[in-house]
Amino acid sequence: MSTMRDEIRQQPAAIERTLKGEWRGVQKLRTLLSERRPRFIVLAARGTSDNAAQFGRYLLEITTGIPVSLAAPSVYTLYGANIDLKDSLVVAISQSGESTDTNLVLERAKAAGALTIGITNEPDSTLAHLAEHVFLVRAGKEKSVAATKTYTGQIFLFYLLAYALGAAIHLDDLKRLPELAAAALEMEPEIQARSERYRFMQHAVVIARGLNYANSFEFALKLMETCYIVAERFSSADLLHGPIAMLDASFPAFVFAPAGVTWGTTRELLGKLAAIKAVTLVLTDRSNKEVGQLKGFENSILSIGVSLAKKSLIPHELFTPIPYIVPAQLFAASLAEVKGLNPDKPRTLSKVTQTL
Repeated sequence: MSTMRDEIRQQPAAIERTLKGEWRGVQKLRTLLSERRPRFIVLAARGTSDNAAQFGRYLLEITTGIPVSLAAPSVYTLYGANIDLKDSLVVAISQSGESTDTNLVLERAKAAGALTIGITNEPDSTLAHLAEHVFLVRAGKEKSVAATKTYTGQIFLFYLLAYALGAAIHLDDLKRLPELAAAALEMEPEIQARSERYRFMQHAVVIARGLNYANSFEFALKLMETCYIVAERFSSADLLHGPIAMLDASFPAFVFAPAGVTWGTTRELLGKLAAIKAVTLVLTDRSNKEVGQLKGFENSILSIGVSLAKKSLIPHELFTPIPYIVPAQLFAASLAEVKGLNPDKPRTLSKVTQTL
């Protein structure tokens, strides 16, 4: 068994530890931010952490109404631009806390008077010492090069950050996330069996929209780095605006399909994928009763065995990203094994990447 697979299985416990370890500090930060509400938020990250930041952008804008931007580190590191960050909150996200350009963005932001937060799995890292406030992903040491438990940990911490910024997110909802991640893990045998069909896959598209858009990037990244597959990621809206022309009857497509506000365009897309007979695998949960009624997808649905619907969740899919990425992680680990590859040590990659 790969270390990657083992670390995927550790995620429910890691999320639970993170909630217990960070909740008190988050409540204090909520008080501070109520008195010093930022005018806008900038998120700085690379790689998997950047995918988590993509989720953070959606979550924070939806739940707090504060504008959020993803930093372009080269603006600071290569072009030396001076950015007006007055009344802003700058959040740096890094699994190791040693991403050189991400840390430089945080350092410059701090010097410019921004309030700074660091999200990392390493309490003694450079990032943890630079940031005024630190959220720790309490995932334990991540040994596999392919990040899994730190990604879901970072996503979880964005829920806590949203809460600290005044979002109507409740402790009971947060306590449910380890349970939902555990429910997704129960799909492991089915996913292992499904991965056999994709043994010779060389290219694919991964599609999502809204709060799960970040997961399309993260799933594609896992396919690229562990299985050496050329995986493009799209929102369902963007794919319909042109790139769908490259798909044909043999093209693999992976679609995140929660119920809720994004389902309309996802349903339209699935209809087009069925018409061109793309090899489609749909990730959903029992809340989405319509997906099972679509013709042509009877054997193409991976459904998490619980309903993620809850009346208090607005929008409907607010808490789907963590349980939805777990099956995708398992699929990448399983496919790597089917292909005879070691997902823990992808060629030419190392755990910590430092760039400027």
